[in-house]
Amino acid sequence: MKNWKRILSIGIIISITSAALSYAEMTVPPHPADGGGMASGQFLGPGFPGGLPGGESKTLTVGGGMPGISSGAGPTTQQTPGEPQAAGQQASGDTPSAGQAGGPGGTVPSPGNPAGQAAQAVQEPEVAAEGAVLIDGASGKVLYGKNADQQFYPASITKVMTALLTLERCSMGDMVGFSASATTNLESGAVSLDITEGDRLTVEQCLYGLLMKSANEIGNGLAEHMAGSVSGFAELMNARARELGCTNTHFANPHGLNDASHKTTPHDMALIMRAALQNEVFRRITTTRTYDFPATKKAGARTITMGHKMIYPSDSRYYEGVVGGKTGYTSLAGNTLVTGAERDGVLLIVVIMKSKQTHYADTKALLDYGFANYAALMAR
Repeated sequence: MKNWKRILSIGIIISITSAALSYAEMTVPPHPADGGGMASGQFLGPGFPGGLPGGESKTLTVGGGMPGISSGAGPTTQQTPGEPQAAGQQASGDTPSAGQAGGPGGTVPSPGNPAGQAAQAVQEPEVAAEGAVLIDGASGKVLYGKNADQQFYPASITKVMTALLTLERCSMGDMVGFSASATTNLESGAVSLDITEGDRLTVEQCLYGLLMKSANEIGNGLAEHMAGSVSGFAELMNARARELGCTNTHFANPHGLNDASHKTTPHDMALIMRAALQNEVFRRITTTRTYDFPATKKAGARTITMGHKMIYPSDSRYYEGVVGGKTGYTSLAGNTLVTGAERDGVLLIVVIMKSKQTHYADTKALLDYGFANYAALMAR
């Protein structure tokens, strides 16, 4: 009889203990290798055989089975796709990496991230210029901005708009005649190809002179050819800017020489450059290193060279993949620069404004930043 009571007591104790353990709080130790090997803030769950980061342990409520393995019975602490994520985890739409891309706990591959690597914090580059923007050429998405919607004097990057309108409205073989007003209405020291009244050039020759040499009288000549006057052409420029989505731009001339009312923003200028880069002739001209310019009344035939230094392989500022660009400088604008570069099917556009000779370094820094972090920046 005593033995029977003893056996019964032991059985009751075992039953109570088993029931309590079915939904007990269990402490999961850190993974012995490196504290879990998971990104900060991730919980142990299906597909995560390790522990938590930094040697931490996490109290999980486990319903039957082993910690971190769902047995189908009882609640398990784990993240569900679509759930709000804890601080330190990946952005919504990315799931934590567990070794199988696209599966539970995996990261879905994306352009620029074909291996499905986990997203990491992106360090923005230092940009010395007062205004700058980096956009995706395909979508127009802003990937970086510094005073991107603030107005600045553009200087000769204005000529990107002049070239765009010329390519949209003229044939390359059209003849452009130059008037006295076109060739003399320039400020002292303005870049010129010594074109004078009565000179005639084809539109194609004008575009090479405009974009490579940055000849200001050619801007005036093209403006008069298309609109009858510089002021009339400025109206066309502003109307086209609005069509492209520019919201804070006012052009007063076709060349960018100093004018208190002639201003645009880095973002607006990037939109204009994006439209220009869709034209193959613009790309071809702005990546040409040398061009044989014809003789005019005051000057014989000569070879002109491109002002944008990032297209010359022998130059320390060379950048692989540049598909177009334009330089600018005036006393009020400082250095300005627009550049498009393409790698592995990704087109990036950088605009630098109000720079003190850092325009090339700033452009390189932003292009490097954009190409290295393209998938992460596009996902933000």
